[in-house]
Amino acid sequence: MRPPLGRTAAGLLGAAALLVSAGSAPAFSNNDDDRSEVIKLPGASSAEGIAADDDGTFYAGDLFKGDIFLGDLDEGTAEQFIDAPAGRMALGMDLDTRSDTLAVAGGTTGDAYFYDVDDGDTIATVALTKDANAFINDVIFTGGGAWFTNSVKGELYFVPVDRDGDIGDVETLALTGPAAKITGDFNLNGIAATDDDDTLIVAHTANKAVYTVDTNDGESRVIAGVKVPYADGIELDGRTLWVVQNFDNKITRWRLDSDLESGRLRDTITDKAFQVPTTAARVGDQLLAVNAKFDTGLPPKAKEFEVVVVDAYGDD
Repeated sequence: MRPPLGRTAAGLLGAAALLVSAGSAPAFSNNDDDRSEVIKLPGASSAEGIAADDDGTFYAGDLFKGDIFLGDLDEGTAEQFIDAPAGRMALGMDLDTRSDTLAVAGGTTGDAYFYDVDDGDTIATVALTKDANAFINDVIFTGGGAWFTNSVKGELYFVPVDRDGDIGDVETLALTGPAAKITGDFNLNGIAATDDDDTLIVAHTANKAVYTVDTNDGESRVIAGVKVPYADGIELDGRTLWVVQNFDNKITRWRLDSDLESGRLRDTITDKAFQVPTTAARVGDQLLAVNAKFDTGLPPKAKEFEVVVVDAYGDD
């Protein structure tokens, strides 16, 4: 296993820090209403990904240590759940409630990690690519398994996961069209899936855009009108799309048309507690957003990391 912060990782993460100087993104954004709840991740040295169940149970990751925290939205608490082996990272993650499996993107390791959420044991470590220049950034479960993004290559990886949590062999889907283009240091990032699992939606950080991807042939198309600087994690519910815009300290909510060809902005969610949020998970009418605090350095120098809970739908 490659070390979690080698020359390649330092270059990629360093590029993220430079994003804030490339535009006019503020360090913080303020909302008229203080509507947030903040749930601390005790002992975390960094943070990036989050996944949640409908009952308010959530999982958040320590980016550089790979540890996983278990939280309770109703109680407003979290505690360390998985003490990951040395060398792992934890970026985007998703929960498969069929098999009680948590999938975690492994960043520069090129790996995907699968955990049993009943006991925290590692089910499998899957090498998604042999390319030493990899940044496995996010993941989404569909009916048959988990899809992962790579921020430095125009391809996705599919790992079959059955109802018993058994893990299959990785499959690579080469993309065509605009989502496949490598135009910056961070390219493919957040990922979501439509209800029929035939179409994926991916965020492209460098292009400030989101695209649809056909899971059969890898063809991608832009979703017109959705302009999203600093695009990171995304959430999808039917035709409602949330995009976390990290260094802009906001989450935008979009309404997509029935063909997923265009979208229009419905709401911009800001909160004074946001400090470079990277990913979010929805529980009912709430969004749980992870503060990565990349504005303090890379690795971040903040003393505390937390999940910020905000209203997902605003005044709708």
